[in-house]
Amino acid sequence: MKIIETVAELKEVLQPFAIHSIGLVPTMGALHEGHATLIQQARQENDVVVVSIFVNPTQFGPNEDFDRYPRDLDGDVKKCEDWQVDFIFAPSVEEIYGSHGGITYDAGPASRILCGASRPGHFNGVLQIVSKLFMLVQPTRAYFGQKDAQQLALIETLVRDYYFPLEIVPVPIVREEDGLAKSSRNVFLTPEERQEAVVLSQALTLAKARLQDGEEAAIVLEQARKKIEETSAKVEYLEYLAYPDLQRAPKADERKILMAAIRFSNVRLIDNELFD
Repeated sequence: MKIIETVAELKEVLQPFAIHSIGLVPTMGALHEGHATLIQQARQENDVVVVSIFVNPTQFGPNEDFDRYPRDLDGDVKKCEDWQVDFIFAPSVEEIYGSHGGITYDAGPASRILCGASRPGHFNGVLQIVSKLFMLVQPTRAYFGQKDAQQLALIETLVRDYYFPLEIVPVPIVREEDGLAKSSRNVFLTPEERQEAVVLSQALTLAKARLQDGEEAAIVLEQARKKIEETSAKVEYLEYLAYPDLQRAPKADERKILMAAIRFSNVRLIDNELFD
């Protein structure tokens, strides 16, 4: 495994692999089990696996502390070795953005709803960095978790609208035995909240089944909200949208997604159900 820190070296190292399949897993480091799932799938489907480790300043808002974001490059390198990664791309901010910051994106209305409503500009920064990585790595496939469905939808739209010659591979949500989506935040739930938290996946699964049976969306969503609010959780949002455009009132021939965010005392959880 080789660690690469500059754009010039990345291009030089990857040039001989131009005729091979390259899988890219973009990360901000602090790698965990969720990243392992992405990397393992990339390893199965490609000749070469590149993991980028870059804490991207342009996706942090004014009240979000870029400097305090966890960084553990040595630990990440060890994990990538164990997961059979071929190349780590770990550039500096200066290497990626120079002194001028570069061209920015407006990710559009779909970036300002749901999670984006409380993080203005966040998804603009996400699209800025992933577009740079796509141009630099020239991957055959890039891997993203379905759990961050809004991010995934916006990246799929970016690739579609700008004709990037790669496949976006959504990797299914990894869940605990009771159905709760795995997250590093789950450890901050109290024992009582952890028992209640499964209501999120239960409510979405039931709502999905009812929508597929043709029940009225407004009634289904209201009853799902009530089910969640029987616990100590507060619903931040609960939406039924077309995918990947994230428009309300999806048409019969469109893919659909149920998306929700709930908050316990000190923990915010997200989950979704994607279906045809």
